[in-house]
Formats: sequence, C-alpha cells, structure tokens
Amino acid sequence: MLQTGCTLTVRYLFDPFELDAERQELRRAGEVVPIEPQVFALLELLVGNPHRVIGKEELNERVWGGRPVTDAAVNSRIRTARAALGDDGAKQQFIRTVRGRGFRFVAEVETASIIEVREPMPPPSRGEAREDADRAPSIAVMPLALLSLDTRHEPLADAIAHEVTADLSRLHWLRVISRASTFKLRGGVEPQEVARILGVDYLLTGSLAVFGDDAATTIELMDTRTREVIWADRHSNTLAELIGLRGVVASNIANVIEMRIQAREAGPESPVNTQHLDAWTCYFRGLRHAHRFNRHDNEAAMHLFERAARLDPQFALAQAGLSFTHFQAAFVGYSGDYEDSKHMALQCAERGYELDPLDPVVNLTVGRARFLNGEGELAHGWFQRSAELCPSNAQAYYNQALVGATTGEGVAIEEMVAKALSLSPIDPLRYAFLATPALDLLARGDPQGALPWALQGSAAPRAHHLIDAITALAAYGVGDAQLLARWQARLQQRAPNFRVEQFFRAFPVRESVRQDFQQAFKRMGFR
Repeated sequence: MLQTGCTLTVRYLFDPFELDAERQELRRAGEVVPIEPQVFALLELLVGNPHRVIGKEELNERVWGGRPVTDAAVNSRIRTARAALGDDGAKQQFIRTVRGRGFRFVAEVETASIIEVREPMPPPSRGEAREDADRAPSIAVMPLALLSLDTRHEPLADAIAHEVTADLSRLHWLRVISRASTFKLRGGVEPQEVARILGVDYLLTGSLAVFGDDAATTIELMDTRTREVIWADRHSNTLAELIGLRGVVASNIANVIEMRIQAREAGPESPVNTQHLDAWTCYFRGLRHAHRFNRHDNEAAMHLFERAARLDPQFALAQAGLSFTHFQAAFVGYSGDYEDSKHMALQCAERGYELDPLDPVVNLTVGRARFLNGEGELAHGWFQRSAELCPSNAQAYYNQALVGATTGEGVAIEEMVAKALSLSPIDPLRYAFLATPALDLLARGDPQGALPWALQGSAAPRAHHLIDAITALAAYGVGDAQLLARWQARLQQRAPNFRVEQFFRAFPVRESVRQDFQQAFKRMGFR
C-alpha cells in the first residue's frame, strides 16, 4: 500500500518513445511530442495492450466513451497517432491494421512502474492564495447547436447558452470560460479538443431543435478528465414558451449544473487524487457531509472545512462552510454549547465576507448567522443581497421566506418557496422549503392549510425532528387525534430530549405566536 505523499506512475517505454500515463505525455528522446487527448487515449490503449488486437467496439468504449463513431473518425485518429510516432499505413512499424478485426501495437513495450514521493504543498501565502484558482473546478458552456433549417432561431440558441454562462459566472467557486472564447469554437470541434484548448474540467454542450411551433432543448454535461457524461436532460416547450421562459430554463440548467459539479467533486468517483486533498476537495467533501444533516456528518464536515481553511487561509467558501456547520449545530441542537456555536457561525461568516464580499454563498451565510442571532430584519437584507448576486440561488429565496414566516412581515411566503423549489427541485434542504409555508400558515392561525405542507416537509429526505415538530403542531391544530398521536410518537422517538425552547431558538416567531405554540406543545406533553 502506498503511503500518503506517494503516487504510482506508469510509463510505457518503446524505443525511442516514452508514454507517461500520469502526465498524459508522449515523449521522443525526452522531448514532448504534441498530441491531442483523444489520440493520446487511443495510443495509451494500444500501447498498454501490446500484441493484442483492439477491436472497434473496445476502441469506441475506451476512447469515445461509448458514443457512436464512424470508421472514418477511427481511421483519422489512427493516422494521427501513427504520424506522431513517425509511422504510416505503409510501414506499420508501431500500429498494425488487422483487417476486419481492428488494430494491434506491434513494437516491444517495457512497462515502468515508478513510485514518486511528493512533499505536501505548504499553505499558500496571501500573495499566492489566488493561484489556487487553478485547482477550482472549471467549465465551458458551448453555444447550442441549432437543429433547424430556419437560421432565424440561432440567436435563441445562443441566448440560452449565454444566460447559463452568466448564471454560472456568479458562482465564485467555479471558473467559467467567457462567452467570447467558447463561441469562437462553435461547430466542427470535438468536445475533447475543446476541453484541451480551453483547459476545463467540465464541458456543457447541447442543441436546440425547432419543429414548426415546437422546440426541444437537449443538454449534456461531461467531465472532460474522465470523458464521462455525468448529466443530461431535455426540455420540451412550444417555441413561444421557450422564448418567454429562456431565462428560467437557463437558471434551472445552471442550478442543476452547480449541484452536479459539487457532488462530482465531493464524491468517491472524483478524478482528484484523494491522497492529496487540497482546499477545494476538502470543501466539496465537506458539503457532501454537511448536506446529510446529522450530528456525525456535521462534525465530519466541520473538520473538512477547517482543513480547507488551513490549506488556504484566503478561501472564503471554507469559512462559509464552517459557519454553516456551526449554524446547524446550534439550529438543530447538535452542539452542547448553543451560545458558542451561534457565536462561531457569525464569526466564520463575517470572516468569509471579509475575504469575498461578492460571493452569494458567503452573503447567504452571513444572513443565516444573523437570523440565528435573532436579527430577522437584518438577515432578510443579506438574503436579498445573495439573490441579487446570484438570481438562481434557491437558498436565498427560501431563507427570505423563512424570515417572513417568523416575523410575519414583508414577503409572499408561498411565492418565494415556489421559486426556490422551481430553481432547485432536488435541493438538500427541500424539507425546509416545504415546511416554511406550514410554519407561516400555523402562525397565521390556519392549521388546515399548514398540514399538507408540513406532511410533505416531514416526508422529504433528511428532514430532522424540528420539521416533525411543525407537523405535530399542524396535527394538533386541526384536531385530528389519531394523526397527532402518530406525530407525537415520532417526535419523541427521534428526539427523546426535545425541549420546546430548542424549537423557538430555531424559529424565533413573534411573541403572540410563541405563546400559542407553547400552549400547544404543553398540551402535547412537551416542555
């Protein structure tokens, strides 16, 4: 087993060439031979299996990721690979064609496995910290291909790609290639070549098909490091609807991309070397734990965010992540010291804001910390600012609704929640989105209207016991004894030490509502 700080590098030697799988380089007598990624992948497959015939099906799977490919495309890449080796179809000194079966690498190959010991990189200094942007995920949004004989619709295809680019550009943790660069590469350039030219980790491609009055938008997100399609979707509208809703469609696409990339960067399948966790990897894996909403994962997330902050002291999102874990510890009751968790949530949020005052996530986190400190009106302003910085930020709209539900002022709760749900229908906090109108309707004396929202919230994944408490209040309010008994039992089972004061710490409702809720909890047997 390799120790931390060591990596195993495989190199293939065939005179006078060396194929370095780790660095993705072909070298001749030590000099790098320029070669595009797809041709390198083809060579790596052939050289790594010397004297074995590689058929078209295997080439298609390993080099083109299973996408349909013509014989002409395969032959073109074989010619390019031969040219890089000084070979050709006549000599076939390295790559031999086996008619009707495929291709075989015929030169003698020596495999060298080399263990490289690498010193861990020290935390960057203030001047060097922004160089870490090179380690942040990057994406290029390509213009949509127009599948229509009517070129009048091309501006619409371009507008959708432009608006997705604009929405993603508001996320400070993601490097987004400018429209000026991506639109120069429209048409005829293969995705992997685009990724190589632009140097990006992710590539969004798609098409707009127009058939009479109908339109269909197809989107595909590819991880260029592994050549895998990690998400694809299709939107069908009338042409008139798409023209009117293109901003909404673009925002929805951007929101899903944000979640998919975060999950990809955090997951075990991440292409990042997990033995050398850098600040970004720590951050994304911290998010993965934080969004599971339980004590154990919240603590794991806190440690990962702390490590990210140590690796890069100028990393604003690491501070935002820390603030969120302290917020959760106080809000849900994971922490044994509520006041300390509340203080740390605000301190980390404000530190993040000092580092990057224009990041929408950082601004959202400051608002959460202010809400936890009972400053609802002030928190509402931070949530509004977060939405202005990133209009596709579902969390900003949900949190405005939550403040309105507790204060009874200033916002159309159901409208805000509907907007949040439309932007992020599978959000990790979906349970909270759904429970917020229930809380508002209960506060307004409408338990009948609150109950359906509360039941949906409690049924959503990862809903915690405070959501169940809202549902119990709704069941009490409608006078359904059987339903109430069920939710009383569930709340007692999930939170044996539940105290009413914890509910009011999380949801600082106005005094008159607090008295009503307190009386209801008392009659349910909770103190």
